[in-house]
Amino acid sequence: MKKDFLTLLDLDECELESIVADAVRLKRLKSAGTAHEYLRGKSLGMIFEKASTRTRVSFEVGMSDLGGHALFLNPQDMQLGRGEEVRDTARVLARYVDAVMIRAYSHATIEEFARYANVPVVNGLSDRLHPCQVLADIMTLSERFGDLHGLKLAWVGDGNNVCNSWILSSVLTGMEVAVASPPRYRPKDEIVDQARAMGGKVTVVKDPYEAVRDADVLYTDIWVSMGDEQERAERLQALKGYTIDSRLLAQASPDALVMHCLPAHRGEEITDEVMEGPQSIVWDQAENRLHAQKALLVRLLAGGTTSVD
Repeated sequence: MKKDFLTLLDLDECELESIVADAVRLKRLKSAGTAHEYLRGKSLGMIFEKASTRTRVSFEVGMSDLGGHALFLNPQDMQLGRGEEVRDTARVLARYVDAVMIRAYSHATIEEFARYANVPVVNGLSDRLHPCQVLADIMTLSERFGDLHGLKLAWVGDGNNVCNSWILSSVLTGMEVAVASPPRYRPKDEIVDQARAMGGKVTVVKDPYEAVRDADVLYTDIWVSMGDEQERAERLQALKGYTIDSRLLAQASPDALVMHCLPAHRGEEITDEVMEGPQSIVWDQAENRLHAQKALLVRLLAGGTTSVD
């Protein structure tokens, strides 16, 4: 039976731990220059409705590292761009490739694709969730802390798709997630309610200083995401005061780490001083997109394999 990865909750706690462990081993193999072609002969179709740097490059290089092949598919170069229904494209592509990764404007598009494709479908980003990013982030924090249970992550700024995925991750990691956002830009209530109902520890407040108090990790993201450009002036005004700067960082635990999923608008959601400072692990988490997604692909495509030799 095929398995999709549309949300982190498509995994259980054991599966998440196994993928993270595999990702660390794959990272070590790549660093050593050791071949690890677990997906030789496999192909990944990659549909991008939105522009991408990290998602495209990490999936494409990842498939190459694993001995497989990735195909970049721009909807405007496909019949999707001329009105072909998602379900029709899904059924056809599933007869050509072994898995599909989609980066879409609407989460509903990815869900529909997954319903009709009989190969694994991976959510490369939607307006609702960004599970691949948080999977890599969890790997990054695991490298630093080991066990994540009991750690506190403070999200500061727009309660967007990455924030939603972090909230859901609390169910699996045992971390506390404290979100500080202005009322209009808070994370979706249904996401918060879902996480809490499943045992996740989530708080949502207005004051960023309250959220970051004693936090082990501070996290932020761009305030104006793709598709929100027409709201730029309004968003910048509403989110003024939610910048992660040295003063805010000082309210967290002394050794707190700072994360940003990129791209960054320095001087808006984060200062250059903090992003380039010694507590920033931004570049580690960006690199780990490659390794975490490789481990995910091995699990989805290598007959359910969850351990890498």
